[in-house]
Amino acid sequence: MKVKSLLKKKVVIPVLALTIFFTGTAFKSDFFEIAKQIEIFTTLFKELNMNYVDDTNPADLMDTAIKGMLDELDPYTQYYNEQDVEASRINNTGDYTGIGASVRTAKDKLIIVEPYKDYPADKAGLKAGDEIIKVGNTVVADFKDDAGELLKGAAGTSVEVTYTRQGKTAKATIDRSEVDISAVPHFSMVDDKTGYVVLSKFTRSASKEVKNAIRELKVKGADKLILDLRSNPGGLLLEAVNIVNLFVPKGQLVVTTKSKVKKFNKTYYTQNEPLDTKIPVVVLINGSSASASEIVSGALQDLDRAVVVGSRSFGKGLVQRPRPLTYGTQLKITISRYYTPSGRCIQSLDYWNRDKDGNAVRISKDNYSEFKTKNGRPVFDGGGVMPDVDMTIVNNKSIIDAIVESNLVFDYATNYYYKNQGKDISDFTFSDADYNDFKSYLKSNNFTFETKTEKLLDKAIKSAKKEDLLNDISAEYSALTQRLSTSKNNAIDANKAQLQVLLTDEIIKRYVYREGLYEYYLKENPEIKKATSILSNTTTYQSYFRP
Repeated sequence: MKVKSLLKKKVVIPVLALTIFFTGTAFKSDFFEIAKQIEIFTTLFKELNMNYVDDTNPADLMDTAIKGMLDELDPYTQYYNEQDVEASRINNTGDYTGIGASVRTAKDKLIIVEPYKDYPADKAGLKAGDEIIKVGNTVVADFKDDAGELLKGAAGTSVEVTYTRQGKTAKATIDRSEVDISAVPHFSMVDDKTGYVVLSKFTRSASKEVKNAIRELKVKGADKLILDLRSNPGGLLLEAVNIVNLFVPKGQLVVTTKSKVKKFNKTYYTQNEPLDTKIPVVVLINGSSASASEIVSGALQDLDRAVVVGSRSFGKGLVQRPRPLTYGTQLKITISRYYTPSGRCIQSLDYWNRDKDGNAVRISKDNYSEFKTKNGRPVFDGGGVMPDVDMTIVNNKSIIDAIVESNLVFDYATNYYYKNQGKDISDFTFSDADYNDFKSYLKSNNFTFETKTEKLLDKAIKSAKKEDLLNDISAEYSALTQRLSTSKNNAIDANKAQLQVLLTDEIIKRYVYREGLYEYYLKENPEIKKATSILSNTTTYQSYFRP
C-alpha cells in the first residue's frame, strides 16, 4: 500500500498537472498524442514498480526518466527539485545564508573551490582545495543526498567540519551568516581617465550595481570605461536590457525573442533615461561569456556603441523560463531564441539536428548569415559574438576543457600554493619551468584525453577484429597510435598560452583572493592593456565603428 500511495503522489498528480498545463497552451492541437503517451508511461511505471523482481525506488526512477527525456532536448531545459529551486533563487539574487564559499561536491567529500574573503569559511581558516569529509557527525561519504545541503543553515548557527589539507586532517567551526554575492565584485581606475568594471553575473541587482560603480568612477575622473564580461555565464535578461540602457537612449530596441508559442514573442526596449550615451566603452568577452553577456556585448556592438575585445563568446542564443510544477519543483524550459538589434541569433550549437553519435552540431561557418550594425558594419550570426578585436589564444578548446574538467588546473594550483607559501606574487609570472612542472603533473596524474580521431580509429579496429583483418593492419595501427600520442602532446604545448592564463588566475586567487586577481589584471592582463590603448586614442576608438 505504501508503494501505491507513493506512486499516486509521484505520478497521478503530476499527470493531472501536465494535463491542465497542456490544455491551456499551443500544444492543444497535439493533446491527444500527448495524453496517449502520458497514459502509456503511467501504466508502464505502475507495472514496473509493482511487479519488478527487486525493490524499486519510484522517486529515483522518475528522476532518471525525466532527466533522460530532457537530455534529448538541450542542456538548458532542466528539471529542478526543491533544492535546485532554492539554488536558482540564490543565483538570481546573490543572497543566501551559509558558510560563504563556493563548494564542489565529489563522491565522498566536499571540496572548497573558493572561500569568499572575510566570510565565515575564510574566517574559520578554510582555504581552496580543502576537502571536507565530515559535517557535524555526518560522514560525507555516507550521505546519500546532496552533501552540500549539510553546510546550509540559519544565520548565527554554527557547524563543525572535519577536513583534510595536504594529507593532514583538521577540524574547524564555521559560524554561518548572511552572504551577499555582489554582481560587481570589482571596480577601479586603470589610469587617471579610464574606469574598469567587472560584472560577474546578471542578478536582480546587476544593473544597479554597474550604474553605481560607473558613477563612482566618474567622480574619480573616469571619462572612458572598460566593462569586463569575461566568464560571465549570464542570468536575467531584463538586467541585460537595463545595462545596455546605461549607454543608449530610452526607447532603443535591445533584444527580440521568438518562440512557437505566440505569447512568448517579446521585444525588449530600453525603458529608462541613460546614464551616459557619450562615454567611450570597451566590452571584454571570452569563450565563457554567455547568454545575457552576449545580449549586452552583441547589442552594444550592433548599435556601434562599444568596441568588443577578446575572443568569440560562448554562443547561447536560447531563452529559458521556469514553469512551476507540483511539490515545489520546477521545469526550466527553453521557450525561445533571442535576436540582437541587427536581427542575428548567435546560437552556436544546433540541438535539433544532431550527428550520428547524438551530439549537437556546431553551425558551420559557411552557413553564417551577414547582418549590419547601425553604421553598416558586417556582423554574423551562428557562432557567438565575434569581437571587433580578436585576442584568441586557444588552439584546441577540447583539450583545454578536458584538462579543466579533470580539475588538474585547480589541484596543481593548490599544490603550488603549499609549496610556495609566503611567496610575493605582486609581479607573478607563471614561468616556463612552472609550465614544464605542470606538464609533468598531468603525466603523473595519468591525464588522458580521447580525440575524435581516436574514437573513430577505435571503431575501425573493432570492425577489423570482426572481419579478421587486425593482423594485416597491426603495424600501421601501432604507428598511427604513436603518432596520435605525439600529436596530443604537441596540442597541449600549442595551448600553452591559455593554460598559463588559467594556472596564473587560479594560483593568484590562492594568495590574494579574487579581489587581488582583479588588481593583478590591471597591471598584467593583455586584454585590459589593449582596451586601455584603444580608449586612449579617440581616432583609433572611432575607427572601429566605420563600415
